[in-house]
Amino acid sequence: MFEAVKQFGKLVKMMTTGDPVERTRRLYQFMPPSFEFVERTTTYCNFGYWNDGVTSLDEAAEEMATKLADAAGMQSGDTVLDLGFGYGDQDFSWLRNRQPKKIHGLNITPHQIEHARNRATKEGVADKLDFQQGSATDIPFPDNTFDRVVALESAFHFYPRSDFFKEAFRVLRPGGVLAVADVLPTNDDVVRKELKSRALSWILISYDEANWYTADTYTKELGEAGFEQARVDSIRDRVWEQYRQFMVNRLASPSYKAKVNSTSYKGMSRNWSDQELLKKELAGIDYVMAVAHKPAE
Repeated sequence: MFEAVKQFGKLVKMMTTGDPVERTRRLYQFMPPSFEFVERTTTYCNFGYWNDGVTSLDEAAEEMATKLADAAGMQSGDTVLDLGFGYGDQDFSWLRNRQPKKIHGLNITPHQIEHARNRATKEGVADKLDFQQGSATDIPFPDNTFDRVVALESAFHFYPRSDFFKEAFRVLRPGGVLAVADVLPTNDDVVRKELKSRALSWILISYDEANWYTADTYTKELGEAGFEQARVDSIRDRVWEQYRQFMVNRLASPSYKAKVNSTSYKGMSRNWSDQELLKKELAGIDYVMAVAHKPAE
């Protein structure tokens, strides 16, 4: 009973702030890692890119990180800025596989930053991976600093996203690339506040109305920020249905149920109970890979 009251209190606190940044911070503090990463081998927080044969969220999440790095053209010697890095898994992967000169990360959630810093120190790569607390709409770096700016499933939190685009443009070097894995409505008829599925409640909590627009507007805002060659490509067919099925199977797993506290499990099961409603509403949610270039001098 105490745990249930405690969780309810956290939820009320999360919902009652009018500050979109604070609401997002509270969202990521609400779910304890001991629940979120049960039967996981990584601490990735994205929905995953589910290629044929991929069966685990950890593998799918790594695939999404790889796809984002490919979109950005990330390569050896780059200086990279990762905005909203979560627990930083993708940064460690990119450091191993892409060999950038350095990756700087900005995040607003203290316990995630601490986790990433501790891991970087433990693995002896703190000189290559710099994790800081900071905002994507007020980036604390000089103009023309980075070769690549990336945001892995975090830009819908940035308030507003248009300011993030302007800041990304400012800190990119001429010829630099912005790459973003993001969530959008598929069309203008999808009303954010009318979503009823509890599994999509995160959209109501941490996705500000100012950012709720389609790929066409997304492309336009990139152009208004100064970017050229902007592309916003849907990859939803490799994301939503596969992730939905993964979650259904996860909640049906006796071993998973045995490893989480009963209050958290009951809440998650309730949120995911109406699969028909979820499938209907997911049809109106896009998942995109956006890429844009700062003009070369």
